[in-house]
Amino acid sequence: MARAVQLSALGLGTTSPNPVVGCVVLDAAGAVAGEGWHRRAGGPHAEVEALAAAGGRARGGTAVVTLEPCRHTGRTGPCTQALLRAGVARVVHAVADPDPVAGGGAAVLAAAGVDVEGGLLAEEAAEVNAAWLHAVRTGRPLVTWKVAATLDGRSAAADGTSRWITSQEARADVHALRSRADAVVVGVGTVLADDPALTARTDPPPARQPLRVVLDARGRTPAGARVRDGAAPTLVLTAADVGAGPGGRGVDLAAALGVLHARGVRSVLLEGGPTLAGAFVDADLVDRVVAYLAPALLGQGPAALATTATGSTIAAARRLRVREVVAVGPDVRITAAPLRA
Repeated sequence: MARAVQLSALGLGTTSPNPVVGCVVLDAAGAVAGEGWHRRAGGPHAEVEALAAAGGRARGGTAVVTLEPCRHTGRTGPCTQALLRAGVARVVHAVADPDPVAGGGAAVLAAAGVDVEGGLLAEEAAEVNAAWLHAVRTGRPLVTWKVAATLDGRSAAADGTSRWITSQEARADVHALRSRADAVVVGVGTVLADDPALTARTDPPPARQPLRVVLDARGRTPAGARVRDGAAPTLVLTAADVGAGPGGRGVDLAAALGVLHARGVRSVLLEGGPTLAGAFVDADLVDRVVAYLAPALLGQGPAALATTATGSTIAAARRLRVREVVAVGPDVRITAAPLRA
């Protein structure tokens, strides 16, 4: 199953609105006969790829898969039927499928006489597939706020300069993070101030660029802005499109996420400035934080987060659970998730 989880991660950034899934097929003697992963939406599912690689050795063997095999026909056929046709005797899956349409494959297999077991390495498999699982359960994309700051929490110097707070290694890591996201979101203030490209520049280049989304209440994004350069798809959402935010400020963030979900976006990388990040935090719409902290002190300049609903007292602080701490060049990358009921 650990190998299947590794395989599933290879699909990050290319499978939405489908999940990422990895599968390993063992023959009757327990030897690896085939491997596969879901590479793109509309393409073969992981089980089908692994069964094709295994060929006749799958008969009487075991399929180890990170997500419960689907039982419905969409752009591809049900994986349950593929497993039954291959003569697999046992299926071990990590995470049950919460989709009411596709879920229930384990029961179909068990009814056909297949030995089925679930829950193996469920936490690890769910972590890789977090965006899709979140979207199915909540009806909106998973939002990751990416922030780069000094150790004293400054996102820029007092004169507004911010290039570069973090190292070249950290910036390369951000591009890899972008390449795995379905959409990158900023506010129009960032576009006007920095004119970012918001593309994922990796080596080798990514299989596809994320959707660039500008939240622009009054439609101020210039025609010549780099986000309109054709290097990646771009969507500008105004208050006329999704409604205004609280007090008539900005755009309705929940509605904007609903529009993105309807377009097949399951993961959002929030890269806007402190004001937009604060609005997302105030609305409890940040599901993860990836913070790149540089070993530097500024003492002055804008804070990394401008929020109105937190921070007035210690009791009002939004608490997070640290999930990972990694050194990236001279910097530190901290991944954390809000503590929610």
